[in-house]
Amino acid sequence: MVQQINAAAESDGIRPVIFDTLVNQEIRDILAKSNGFMIDIFSSFLAPLEHEFQSRSSYSVGKSHSISHNANYMQRIEAVNFALDNDDGARTRYYDKADLILIGVSRCGKTPTCLYMAMQFGIRAANYPLTEEDMENLQLTAALKKHKHKLFGLTIDPDRLAAIRNERKPNSRYSSFAQCEFEVREVEKMLRRENINFIDSTHFSVEEISAKILVEMGVERKFK
Repeated sequence: MVQQINAAAESDGIRPVIFDTLVNQEIRDILAKSNGFMIDIFSSFLAPLEHEFQSRSSYSVGKSHSISHNANYMQRIEAVNFALDNDDGARTRYYDKADLILIGVSRCGKTPTCLYMAMQFGIRAANYPLTEEDMENLQLTAALKKHKHKLFGLTIDPDRLAAIRNERKPNSRYSSFAQCEFEVREVEKMLRRENINFIDSTHFSVEEISAKILVEMGVERKFK
């Protein structure tokens, strides 16, 4: 790092500004030998706090990300593993353990939404894609019917869907507007027919989508 700082100082003709949050004094001493202008972020806060509490900081590394004594940690990991194991209809036999199941066309945001809910709230979310092969006579599969009370649909604007799919498979039938429009239309018809709640994910962030799903489904967050 010192070599990079010195190289930058030489090439630019000015000292690089270094903002650091290092707690290891030995490492800070090495960095201080560079030709950079160092600003210790911690010193602005720690010195006054040490004075106020009449106590020295422990300067412990990794406390903000520590998993010790975190009752939610294993629950979060298990929920993430569940979302990954039950992605894209991979293991429908485990749907009895799911808190909810997202359904919708390919690339409408099911996977990132499931992972976000798992990471942030410990929700066990599975997802099942409704593909082109399903569209001829679109019906809920036996596995989905069995857990209909857990189903929630995601839909998306066909223009946006075509743009997303084109990044993956450019100039293909899969990414054509006509195909996207057809799939979205058929899925929305099926969701209405089956009386399954759904939202349009086009203009919402994954955080907003997740919050709306949990509220509409009445699923309690495992932690906040």
